[in-house]
Amino acid sequence: MPQLTTSLDGYEVWFLTGSQHLYGPETLAQVAEQSGAIAAELNASADVPVRIVWKPVLTDTASIKRTMLEANADDSVIGVIAWMHTFSPAKMWITGLDALRKPLAHLHTQANVELPWAEIDFDFMNLNQAAHGDREFGYIQTRLGVPRKTIVGHVSDPRVRSELGTWQRAAAGLAAVRDLKLARFGDNMRYVAVTEGDKTEAELRFGVQVNTWGVNDLAAAVAAASDDAVDALVAEYEELYDVAPELRKGGERHASLRDGAAIEIGLRSFLEEGGFGAFTTSFEDLGELTQLPGLAVQRLMAEGYGFGAEGDWKTAVLVRVANVMGAGLPGGASLMEDYTYDMTPGEELILGAHMLEVSPSLTSTKPTLEVHPLGIGGKADPVRLVFTADPGPAVVVALTDMRDRFRLTANVVENVEPRAALPKLPVGRAVWKPAPDFHTSAAAWLIAGGAHHTVMSTAVGIEAFRDFAEMAEVELLVIDESTVLGEFQKQVRWNQAYHRLAQGI
Repeated sequence: MPQLTTSLDGYEVWFLTGSQHLYGPETLAQVAEQSGAIAAELNASADVPVRIVWKPVLTDTASIKRTMLEANADDSVIGVIAWMHTFSPAKMWITGLDALRKPLAHLHTQANVELPWAEIDFDFMNLNQAAHGDREFGYIQTRLGVPRKTIVGHVSDPRVRSELGTWQRAAAGLAAVRDLKLARFGDNMRYVAVTEGDKTEAELRFGVQVNTWGVNDLAAAVAAASDDAVDALVAEYEELYDVAPELRKGGERHASLRDGAAIEIGLRSFLEEGGFGAFTTSFEDLGELTQLPGLAVQRLMAEGYGFGAEGDWKTAVLVRVANVMGAGLPGGASLMEDYTYDMTPGEELILGAHMLEVSPSLTSTKPTLEVHPLGIGGKADPVRLVFTADPGPAVVVALTDMRDRFRLTANVVENVEPRAALPKLPVGRAVWKPAPDFHTSAAAWLIAGGAHHTVMSTAVGIEAFRDFAEMAEVELLVIDESTVLGEFQKQVRWNQAYHRLAQGI
């Protein structure tokens, strides 16, 4: 059975260098040597997580177009980096850029850091004229309306390597969603607006396939879980978590833990057999399941699966994207929901959680595994992991359907410790301070129509989502330290006009 991969190891990015035959074979040989050295320097950096593959210097229209088509056809290629080492006439790039369907990073750099002032002659100028060539390239990208990331600076600069690495992570997120299959168990929660969405448009825009299976198909897979498999998984739980005594073997609620383990085994097998990388459940449609999946969902999210509660497939997509973008980094990604506020003047905080399904990837502490009543769903008390997200920077992002387009709304936040213990709140949770302040953040989110379901990422920040939005050509509204409410309101109105005009007739 295929297993979900949440890793950047199988991906690569092609490094393309532009020049022309005007300067002669000796200069072109130097171009190749220097561009290869830059690609190698980037590959040696820990800030650049995806392998860069250097390609021969491009000097004519046919080779440029052929390279772009080859990149499109290679599933391991998640994007291309382009640098105009010398002057590469931009008309040579028109058909290639028009054909390119992978993310593009325009690297505006040069071989040397400092200028050898006393040695500069016109041969040097002909060879080292990226300041010239990249402006020509920038023009044609803008002229064609090509989405891209522009990165400026020498590759020895940690800022440049960090920007490139973040772009690579966003490209990996886009590659993952383009191949994503999502299983909805049941429909979305009745009467809820924000969990609705256009699945056909989502497949066109992102590539994700969203389809529905009856929850009893899942229940059948759960019923097929063997006692030996349940025993092994329960033993794993007892090793990894602080399991409540009543759930341990011999405890009066041990059967609840075994039911939770069977749900995980069945859910995992269903997802693996179908090649699914994301899924949704709904407490209003549990069929023959004994309890609402909590523990299983938490653990699968921590492994990289996307998840949305109450049938919210858009959030499930976003959780999968965030998990891939953050692969290998400290922290994680999870379904999140703004639940309630501490409105102490000047010290406002947001308490986020969900019924059960918050990923333990948000904490470095050892969660407790507990069982408690759930007042909705009409099933047995579900097991769940209980913890508080680690303090530190984070971002919460929602994906909403605005009828004629999708919108990402993002808020930069800081996770903090709760002001007091939460002994009567037995769920995974996070407490955060939103930027720029509580009042501006909440008002801007409401004006943007941001969803109440979000993904919280503590592994990647806002720049990864900026890059992802640019690649996917989807609207992004950011609420951060620079947000001013009046200007934000204008941006929402301008965006609406722009995106409707950009769609054409």
